[in-house]
Amino acid sequence: MNNPFLLRPSGKDYLWGGKRLNDEFEKRIDLSPLAETWECSTHPDGPSYVQAFDNMTLAQVIEAHPAYLGTRHAGERQLPILIKFIDAKKDLSVQVHPTDAFAWERENGQRGKSEMWYVLDAGKDASLVYGLKHDCTAEALRQMIANGSIGKALQKVPVKKDDVFFVEAGTIHAIGAGALVAEIQENSNLTYRLYDYDRVDKDGKKRPLHVDKALEAANLKSSAEPKQPLRVLKYRQGVASELLCRCKYFEVYRMIVNTERRQQVTYRADALSFRVLLCVNGCGIIRFGQEEILFYKGDCIFVPADSALMTIHGQAQFLDVRG
Repeated sequence: MNNPFLLRPSGKDYLWGGKRLNDEFEKRIDLSPLAETWECSTHPDGPSYVQAFDNMTLAQVIEAHPAYLGTRHAGERQLPILIKFIDAKKDLSVQVHPTDAFAWERENGQRGKSEMWYVLDAGKDASLVYGLKHDCTAEALRQMIANGSIGKALQKVPVKKDDVFFVEAGTIHAIGAGALVAEIQENSNLTYRLYDYDRVDKDGKKRPLHVDKALEAANLKSSAEPKQPLRVLKYRQGVASELLCRCKYFEVYRMIVNTERRQQVTYRADALSFRVLLCVNGCGIIRFGQEEILFYKGDCIFVPADSALMTIHGQAQFLDVRG
């Protein structure tokens, strides 16, 4: 049987980030701002590390143990997904990600990027950009970008804690200031910036835009305002869970563990695919055989396919991600 293990993330100091990932999640990453932590990643732009394997990258561990991905992903040598925490102290750029087909053709066979956001916290007036208010032409949007009026075309949606959004590749979008988000996405780092508020970085330079590719990759039709999915909590002793998102790339559940002194919750991954447990609140202990993992808010645990039977004890909330 394959045992679970803790992951250690890479961090990103993008100019819109804040301090919450260090202050509240104790990431202990020497970056300021700390905008993102790539919690479960085999992407070379931000690998995760595995202390239980002598601080090898997760990519190296999976290369050595491809069966950890499961029979559904037989023949693959990288995770199909990537999981992040995002602390948006300021607005992110208005951007778009390509579809798989676009990325395959135009970006040397890379994956596209559909993604899901789970809102961990949000300021009183926090919002996000989700698509366009009305149909636009590429030329009209190009003109709006040039004169700074693109905001008139963007659909803004208020956000609050515990909201869920699925952002399909091709959707123009942006996370707004004041949102703390867990993101589950395809294993890709392809982002085309449409607009960045004329901001400059710490060296006084504007970040590059990718207007031509963005307009080519974007869905320029109006988007329906996203509605929160119907969520039904299912209970069993010591645990409740609900489906947040299911797409062709991943399934994500919210799992709430609340065990009493003698209670414990059993959990494992079957032979089909790996799972990832991202602790978004609380703490506890995972036991398997004679071993154990202490986990806390912000920790990310990789559960290989055909895993050992685990028991979870504590008071915690997880995003239970299934590849």
